[in-house]
Amino acid sequence: MDGLVVSRKSVAHPTLPDIYTMGECVTEDYATDWSGPDTTRSVVVLYWGSFKNLAVLDADFDWEEELWETLTHELRHHLESLARSDALEGVDYAMDQLFNRNEGLDFDPWYYQQGDDLTGGVFRVERSWYLEQAWQVEDFEAASFVAFDWRGASYRIPRPEELGDVHYVWVEGVEVGEDTLELVLVRRRSWWEDAKRLLGTYRPRVLESEARAEPSPLAG
Repeated sequence: MDGLVVSRKSVAHPTLPDIYTMGECVTEDYATDWSGPDTTRSVVVLYWGSFKNLAVLDADFDWEEELWETLTHELRHHLESLARSDALEGVDYAMDQLFNRNEGLDFDPWYYQQGDDLTGGVFRVERSWYLEQAWQVEDFEAASFVAFDWRGASYRIPRPEELGDVHYVWVEGVEVGEDTLELVLVRRRSWWEDAKRLLGTYRPRVLESEARAEPSPLAG
């Protein structure tokens, strides 16, 4: 790291209201005959104006917490540049799509898969958690409940009326603190549908609903 710069600029999102860029990792690779940590240098820029504007919008804005999250996020960008990895680029993409979804705009229905992959169908985008389950339509329609595990405990929710192609279910009744938890029920697709999705010609049917979880009677 070559340093830290605090800019007075406020960097607003180009299309979404009240969304600001808090910081940026500016990375440069120096020309050399070999590559390694000594040839990749970064400067972290913090946008004080963005922090200030968000503090005006949110009376509970925590400067210290937001500063720490922004610094560690940008430092991760630097480390991934050293490793020639772009995992955090996917996280940034997922956050942008989540903003679109929250604003009622078009969004990538599978955006959460670009977030932090915690294995076993568990994904996280900032403070939003997603538990992905793939279903055959006939199995879904025959079920009365949808079961899932969360932090060492087993739960279930009533089966939603429809599966759709991607169905987001906001789950209440489980301990998530200030985070949110959603079950993402995905219809198993044919190879042809996957091909159309890759070609951008597939328009999935996306549903959303809410459900209160209860402990699974099969737990233990």
